[in-house]
Amino acid sequence: MTAHHSLGNWHSYMAAPSKDRLAAMIADDAVFHSPVVHSPQAGKAKVLTYLWAAAHVLGGDSFRYLREIVDDKGAMLEFEVEIDGIRINGVDIITWDESGLITDFKVMVRPLKAINLLHSLMGVRLAAG
Repeated sequence: MTAHHSLGNWHSYMAAPSKDRLAAMIADDAVFHSPVVHSPQAGKAKVLTYLWAAAHVLGGDSFRYLREIVDDKGAMLEFEVEIDGIRINGVDIITWDESGLITDFKVMVRPLKAINLLHSLMGVRLAAG
């Protein structure tokens, strides 16, 4: 399976988020790299928890991907969203295995005000389950 196909699945998920669908897209040994958590979060359950929380925090009407860079195994997706009057600019770096499952997901965000806001909002969302 190519990254282009897997990327299409990711975009379909983003258009209509479903926790079951997201879980089916993540490899058991996947790793999530947060812009606000020092250590990588390893394992499907942790990756699912972070990505599902992020879908609720970032996934609003203003969220959109601006551009994509895709190769054989992954993609870099630049995004923007506005939350509480703060324009957030970030990059999702996604790696898929040969069967199309996410093995690595890294998020980078700017500016500092955006990182601080996301840290607060994600903390609340993760604490709520």
